[in-house]
Amino acid sequence: MRCPVCEGPDGRPFQVVGDRAYGRCTRCEATFLFPEQRPSLEAERAEYALHQNTDGDVGYRAFLARLATPLLQRLAPAQHGLDFGCGPGPVLAAMLREAGHTVALYDPLFHPDGAALGTTYDFITCTEVTEHFHEPAAEFRRLDALLRPGGWLALMTRFQTDDARFAHWHYRRDPTHVVFYRETTLRWLAHHHGWQAEVPCPNVVLMHKPAAA
Repeated sequence: MRCPVCEGPDGRPFQVVGDRAYGRCTRCEATFLFPEQRPSLEAERAEYALHQNTDGDVGYRAFLARLATPLLQRLAPAQHGLDFGCGPGPVLAAMLREAGHTVALYDPLFHPDGAALGTTYDFITCTEVTEHFHEPAAEFRRLDALLRPGGWLALMTRFQTDDARFAHWHYRRDPTHVVFYRETTLRWLAHHHGWQAEVPCPNVVLMHKPAAA
């Protein structure tokens, strides 16, 4: 079974929960929904419409600060970034703009601005996005191409840890979540792309793309 994260042939059946079947890669340790069970774009849009995240939500800003704070500590002033998969309410982009950076938006459903994918960036953020990737290997190649040498890729996703609790895990129950990453999976991706990975807090990883020689 092909792994959608590392594209190796090392996927194995992992668990069946109700009518949903999952695989596990023995190479990168990703867990993934069988491809034929991935939701349609229409189903994804309907699920996202249930989320109510606004700029004035103090709790949501505190949640995003778990990524924004360590990222801002590593950015030089006045950098140019991309909020990739920003969703209908790009609160993180607003927070980073408040800190003096410019931030472009891209989301295939809510901000499908192809022009945002036609340039490169000093930093890219993906908060609660990578678990939605149907073809994560291709998406990570695209992110690498969009990121300038010396830049930062900041990811937030719930790390999958306890196999015994997977069936009842709230993150798995979201029907739009189709791939789950362990910390080892993200470190595999960093090594594969030549990035340096830091985990400043649970469920956040910062990838640094080395500067050109």
